[in-house]
Amino acid sequence: MAPGARPPNIVVLTGAGISRESGLHTFRDPEGIWAQVRIEDVATPEAFARDPACVQAFYDARRMQLRNAGVEPNAAHRALAELEARWPGGFLLVTQNVDDLHGRAGSRRLIAMHGELAKARCLTCHAVVVSPDTLADGPACPACGVPGRLRPHVVWFGEMPLEMERIGEALSVCDLFVSIGTSGAVYPAAGFVAEVRGRAETLELNLEPSEGTRLFDEARHGPATRLVPQWVGEVMARWR
Repeated sequence: MAPGARPPNIVVLTGAGISRESGLHTFRDPEGIWAQVRIEDVATPEAFARDPACVQAFYDARRMQLRNAGVEPNAAHRALAELEARWPGGFLLVTQNVDDLHGRAGSRRLIAMHGELAKARCLTCHAVVVSPDTLADGPACPACGVPGRLRPHVVWFGEMPLEMERIGEALSVCDLFVSIGTSGAVYPAAGFVAEVRGRAETLELNLEPSEGTRLFDEARHGPATRLVPQWVGEVMARWR
């Protein structure tokens, strides 16, 4: 690092593509989650009001998949955790994923903007708690004791993503924005690159070009487990 140089403030956005190599399905692939179920049936407040048992069963199944012994953080998750731990400047990791693989890899400066599958939210007292394995049988809320009022702590379509003010503050001062494993199709996250474009360096790391590839200064395409550790190594070498 040159004397007196300030390391850039980094904001990293991740999507389902970063967890694909850990064995979790993405959403928009031909064999992905939305090819198997309808969004309208499992991922909206209206679906939950109409058929809560169906919605709870869907998320129970996804939670069990996540807790499967074979689903572990991969090299991309671990590389981002290492970057955070060693980075001398500002850093924020924003994930669209509801899995807990970033946290299990060691990331702490982390916002799960679409919620967390491993947690549940009480509709009575609004507490956010560690989710039991199943919500389908209406367990009592650990915080208030009321049964049958826990829902997945997941942001559904039509709901506001979490901590948008904090994300906006980080984007407003970032010098480097990196998007990893995202489709570029889901807003507001898909609009982050346009928000910083022209005043921050932007990089896409994705298996294939996203819908917003043209908005990035640079795009690299390939598996996350190869691209992300490679990029982290480059950044750390540049600012060592």
